[in-house]
Amino acid sequence: MNKDWSDKNKEIQALLAKEASFCKAIDKLIEFREELFRQIGQLVEDCPNEAFYLMPFASSKGYHSKTLAYSIWHIFRIEDIVAHEMIADDGQVLFRDGHLNAVASPIITTGNELEGKEIEEFSKKLNLKELYLYAKAVKESSDRILLQLQYKDLKIKYGKETKEKLIKSKCVSKNEKAFWLIDYWCGKNVKGLLQMPFSRHWIMHIEAMLRIKDRLCKVQAELMEKKSK
Repeated sequence: MNKDWSDKNKEIQALLAKEASFCKAIDKLIEFREELFRQIGQLVEDCPNEAFYLMPFASSKGYHSKTLAYSIWHIFRIEDIVAHEMIADDGQVLFRDGHLNAVASPIITTGNELEGKEIEEFSKKLNLKELYLYAKAVKESSDRILLQLQYKDLKIKYGKETKEKLIKSKCVSKNEKAFWLIDYWCGKNVKGLLQMPFSRHWIMHIEAMLRIKDRLCKVQAELMEKKSK
């Protein structure tokens, strides 16, 4: 894990643990999320559309085995679901302002159930510009939720009713590769959710995205070098 990002995340989690430093923790978390989101914005700005559905590490295990487009969808679907179905208990961003139609996604799930060629084909169908706007809207919505939290809210837990709500939403596939997420989320309190979907989850996937980008750039450079000979 990127040491700077890891250190910042550790500092935020330590600040969250104390009521006296809670507000500072939230401010730092939002600031850190902005820093990480700029990495995504830079990728969208710098990389051609084709780069977002290529899988240079397709045979590997880990987050870098996906595509750039899938990674963006996955990060922000998980955050959208957790932030709005659980913490805020209101409507998901995906179903507001025409985001679902604009992004042109054939699924409303987190995408955990997809693998291999399915990920590539899924990624090709997404409208990249609209996907970025959806991600931005989720981030901004989550940041507003974070600012409304109080220290006492960190201890809120989730039970059977929340699990049933998540299942009913159909936003998590019943495929065994995905369905475990519901138990995982409901096994955490709000503080635990801030640690994973809102911060550490971002770090792991954005690091993987940068690794994908670097590999694609290297392959492109090698091709250009061959052509020049």
